[in-house]
Amino acid sequence: MALLFKDRASAIDAQQKRNALYARVLEDHVTRSVDTAAISLASVANDLGVPLTATSTAVSANLRQLVLSLPLLRDMAVVDMKGLVTAASGADDVGRRIDLTRLGPLPSEGSDALGNYIPGRGLAALAKGADTPPSPASVGVIPLMRRARLPSGDVIVLALIHPEGLVRYMRLTIDDPGSRAALFGYDGRLYGDTGAGVPGTLLREHPVFRRFLPRIGHANYLEAGLDPDPQTGAFRASSSRPVVVLVERPLQAVMDDWFKSVRVRMVFILVASLILTSLTLIASRSLYAREEAQQRVESMQRKIARSEQELNVIVRSVQELLFRTDAQGRLTFVNAHWMAATGESQAAIIGTRLVDLVAPEEQSIVQAMLDREAARGARAATLTFWAGTDHPRRVDIALVPLHDGKQATGFAGSAVDITAREEAEARLAEQLAFVALLLHMSPLPMSMRDMSGRYLDVNRAWLEFAGRTKSDVLGKPGDRFIPDAEARLHEAYDQRLQGSGVQLQYEAVHTHSDGTKCDLLINKVLVIGRDGKAQGILTTFMDVTELRNAARATQEAREVAEEASRAKSEFIANISHELRTPLQSIIGFSELGAGRVRNDAVVAGMFTDVLASGQRMLALVNDLLDVSKIDSAVGTIHLERTDLRPLLRTVVQELGPLFGAKQLTVDMQLPTTALSAKVDPFRFQQVVRNVLANAIRFSPTGESIDVGARTASDGSLHLWFRDHGPGIPPDEFEDIFDAFVQSSKTKDGSGGTGLGLAICRKILDAHRGTISASNARDGGARFDVLLPSNEFSETTPGVLTELV
Repeated sequence: MALLFKDRASAIDAQQKRNALYARVLEDHVTRSVDTAAISLASVANDLGVPLTATSTAVSANLRQLVLSLPLLRDMAVVDMKGLVTAASGADDVGRRIDLTRLGPLPSEGSDALGNYIPGRGLAALAKGADTPPSPASVGVIPLMRRARLPSGDVIVLALIHPEGLVRYMRLTIDDPGSRAALFGYDGRLYGDTGAGVPGTLLREHPVFRRFLPRIGHANYLEAGLDPDPQTGAFRASSSRPVVVLVERPLQAVMDDWFKSVRVRMVFILVASLILTSLTLIASRSLYAREEAQQRVESMQRKIARSEQELNVIVRSVQELLFRTDAQGRLTFVNAHWMAATGESQAAIIGTRLVDLVAPEEQSIVQAMLDREAARGARAATLTFWAGTDHPRRVDIALVPLHDGKQATGFAGSAVDITAREEAEARLAEQLAFVALLLHMSPLPMSMRDMSGRYLDVNRAWLEFAGRTKSDVLGKPGDRFIPDAEARLHEAYDQRLQGSGVQLQYEAVHTHSDGTKCDLLINKVLVIGRDGKAQGILTTFMDVTELRNAARATQEAREVAEEASRAKSEFIANISHELRTPLQSIIGFSELGAGRVRNDAVVAGMFTDVLASGQRMLALVNDLLDVSKIDSAVGTIHLERTDLRPLLRTVVQELGPLFGAKQLTVDMQLPTTALSAKVDPFRFQQVVRNVLANAIRFSPTGESIDVGARTASDGSLHLWFRDHGPGIPPDEFEDIFDAFVQSSKTKDGSGGTGLGLAICRKILDAHRGTISASNARDGGARFDVLLPSNEFSETTPGVLTELV
């Protein structure tokens, strides 16, 4: 039978190789035929560029000659890109307009392509709006196209391949009525079939398109193919064209041929098998009876040995104390666990009376269990074994009398050590008592309810909060003690807890029995039983009424403070605006008076003092206005990319008269490259102006002021301003940036308001920059300004934190 099956596999393999050979030959013929037609198209396309041969008549004659020389072609034509046939192998087709979209994707210039399968006999099937006579379902053409570029525009040289000619060649090549060949496109469209397939049918579920293409170009298969029955098949895809050739032969036909070739051998094998089977049966009958008896004996012996072995293993593996006694209660057998528990050898244990192993007060119980006259059946008790040792054990013992007829000959027993269990139960009882005490002593009210909402337990704090006793509460539903609206709220949270299983915390208002209300912070959690199901809901809560009242009071105080701050800012803004009007008059008239009485030194000095005081008062009002604007968030900080060097030079130039008045020099240390940053130019100059004004005010006469800037490695800008004045105490480096605060070393009546540096810090905060103060090593104060790299938007809100 193995040889037959091997021969069957060889027959199938031979058929698969034959199919593969057919597929290769047919694919080669199809590819060469299409390539020959493509060469003809290329020659026609080349001739179109020759003026003498490019006339419609000459081209049509050439096309007719090519169709006659190539039986594979049905029609040839030259078509412009609007579908107009300018030359054709058929005279009736010249001037016809065809639908180019039915041909499929058009090729690019200088290349050719196979188009879609088109039912019909020729160009007439592609005509637009023309009524063409119906053609059989098996008649169709495959367009082969080539694009050529002419001075008048692109044209398509078209050849309509007749697939039936290819099918005829397939029939002649295979010459086997049982085999079947078919030509397909890559999309699974049937072009031609030697069987009953209808051209144009789409067969994408065929194993070739479902399993192999386009990953594998040729292969064999053994499954349903063109017909639903199993087929021995082979396919081969063209190496240059999107076509596939399939060759199939039904597996049943292969098997029929194979069966015809092996019928004689099968008859011989069958006869030989029957003879061998008969001889084997005759020989086996003579041995069967003797072997059966021997096997039964050996089986019984093995069963007995196995039973004894299993019994010994069971006795050794039992964790209980197993023993046997004689009729007087002396031990005659103990298992290994007994010896491991006592630490004694078997020889020392055998012969010991069972009654001597228990506590004296329990010996009477053992004597009663060893009574041979008592009723049959198991006798059980809980006793203390080895009562006289350092480690007595509590055991559950069971005795069964062994009878030889009517007389008891001994007892078989077992004992289970329950010492650890009783100790664990005692510890558990202590732990439960401790937990109950904790629950009772907890200051937080706690309650336990079952899933139906009835109280199972409450602690003392809960009873004191509710003003009830346990007898009034236990077993009663929880909604009995609160109003309906509150009960519905708690029930909704209980349902949410049961749905999610996650601990819940929420706040609720509780109404006491006297009508007063309080705020509660409630925590609830599901209590899960041993079966994994919810057994109840544990609830704790805390009275947070005072906390919530304090929070509300704090919020009200915050709102009052914010309102006072807004009123203060509005007051400063209003009073500053009101003060500027009279100050302008004072300054104007004092300047006018000082100019007119220039010859009178006394009166001119008075006007000069009035003018200086007015200007100082105006500076204070302007600073107050800046503070008011910043605090009240008036306007925005408009950032723009700017070179800071011109801004620094402009401020230094503006303050030139002040430098000249004290004979001060300015050392500008600016780089030659641009100091590009995003700043508000007006506000940035205000910072520089305030810092330099302080340096001028506190610098001794004839000294210098250093102004420098550089670009750091991280892209940020570093500016510094250094004077040679009295400096700043180290513990006041940060205090001087608070509003209305001046350094203790500079409170000399120089005219400062204590607002300039505070305004500088607020402006730089809006620029996301910093300003800091320090003392130079050789004396004087130093102010460092850092501006970040350009990583923020063009405009940022001007709402800044309050200065005061």
